[in-house]
Amino acid sequence: MKQKAKLSSLIFALLLFFSFNSIYSQAKVDYDLKAEPHVHKTGADHSKFEQLKKEFKSPEEVTAACLSCHNKRGDEFIKTPHWRWEQPNKDDKHQGTYMLGKANVINNFCIALQSNEPRCTSCHAGYGWKNKDFDFADQNKIDCLVCHDNTGTYKKFPTMAGYPVTKPTVFKGNGKTFYPPDYNKIAQNVGLPKRQNCGTCHYKGGGGNNVKHGDLELALNKTTKKVDVHMGIDGQNMQCIECHQTEHHNIPGKLYTIASDNSNRVTCEQCHKGEVHADSKINDHMAKVACETCHIPVYAKVNPVKLSWDWSTAGKFKNGKPFKVEGPFGKDTYFTLKGNFVWGKNVKPDYQFFNGTASHTLVTDKIDPTKTVELNHLNGSYIDTASKLIPVRIFHGKQIYDAKYNTMVYPKLFGKKGTGAYWAEFDWNKAAAAGMKYAGLPYSGKYGFVNTVTYWQLEHMVSPKEDALKCADCHVPEGGRLADVKDPNLYVPGRDNNATLDAIGVILLLLTLAGVLVHGFGRYYFNNKSKGE
Repeated sequence: MKQKAKLSSLIFALLLFFSFNSIYSQAKVDYDLKAEPHVHKTGADHSKFEQLKKEFKSPEEVTAACLSCHNKRGDEFIKTPHWRWEQPNKDDKHQGTYMLGKANVINNFCIALQSNEPRCTSCHAGYGWKNKDFDFADQNKIDCLVCHDNTGTYKKFPTMAGYPVTKPTVFKGNGKTFYPPDYNKIAQNVGLPKRQNCGTCHYKGGGGNNVKHGDLELALNKTTKKVDVHMGIDGQNMQCIECHQTEHHNIPGKLYTIASDNSNRVTCEQCHKGEVHADSKINDHMAKVACETCHIPVYAKVNPVKLSWDWSTAGKFKNGKPFKVEGPFGKDTYFTLKGNFVWGKNVKPDYQFFNGTASHTLVTDKIDPTKTVELNHLNGSYIDTASKLIPVRIFHGKQIYDAKYNTMVYPKLFGKKGTGAYWAEFDWNKAAAAGMKYAGLPYSGKYGFVNTVTYWQLEHMVSPKEDALKCADCHVPEGGRLADVKDPNLYVPGRDNNATLDAIGVILLLLTLAGVLVHGFGRYYFNNKSKGE
């Protein structure tokens, strides 16, 4: 019976494949919204403004000069999540509204901001957030240049709480030399943010290029439409702000590792409205299948992405010194400071239903260390009318937790000897005690390591239509893209077995064959009869 069911499913899948694929080849997807590459205007010529020609002794003086003309922009920006790294949040796991964001979330990359600010805030659009005393109301601490520099020369030092250097300085992490910015040149050449500006932080989160996202990395600064149909310089050459259309410095777009509510999102439907395919059957799929599901068949197309991070193996030395082990793709698979890594390239996504809301495990939540801890959970199901099937990147980690209280831990990683910083003293107990004390939270003095996962929705590296998934990628009995999507209410033709539907499929197939044979015999018979007459 099992073999028959598989056979009937295969037959049905083949019917789907030949019928849909012939239609698919004729489908016209409305990607080419404009015939010519986009032109990006920079606005006023800032080289003519006298206040930008004086000698700047600090980056805060540059900001003051900017705000002397753009006198309402500071009020706008200090209210945004890009500045505060948190926003009011609600989810189905916790009661009431609470603040959530990079400022307090637990992740399974560098784990937490708390007590590690000078390192983490090198990606903050501000100057000097090195501890809990940072004044978020001080508008002169806003870093205008990191977003608006159009020279490509503005750099912030990786461990100076968002400040650039004042003299040539070598960063020990990668051996690169950082130079003081030419503030006059940069301030006189500002404009709308380009991909390079956004990528300064969003490409390199987690400690390096493409560590976190998998679909956002340095290669997108100058890429082809084969890698990303929107950003390819041989295609639309779009900038980030054309989808993330900003008003009053509020930049739309949700990352559900640090947010949970269904608002302020960016979607394909903003541009691709209505029935965008020539075939109605493919358009029907759009009711429950997100555009990205078919049009992002793989991610990490150019440079590899980190797939897992095991902190429990950190702290090993060779000849008394930290060391690295280089693996595939020229990437470290072990580093004394951080443990073991696994990398991948041209990775196939996982898939799940998502309704635009999520929940999170907070540092104060109880966990079950015998199970893998979901640090974020994407909500949704097939029968949820708001849900669509989306491609996701599942990142696996192994990180420290409190073995007595069964809670996650904020470890202090960055700092000098004597502060408890793990990267200086390589003592997890001291690192956990220092980090939790800084956050004002209890720590038992007993720690262990627990397996964790985070889920990242994939939205970039959209492929051209000819590279999109085909019917046979999903509608097959085994090994298809949806093999691991186990929603109890989902029935995927060609993948799943149903005795009634299988029987109907076989009957329809037999009737079709019978019809072809009868039609052929009839034509043969009457053709010969007419010749005989």
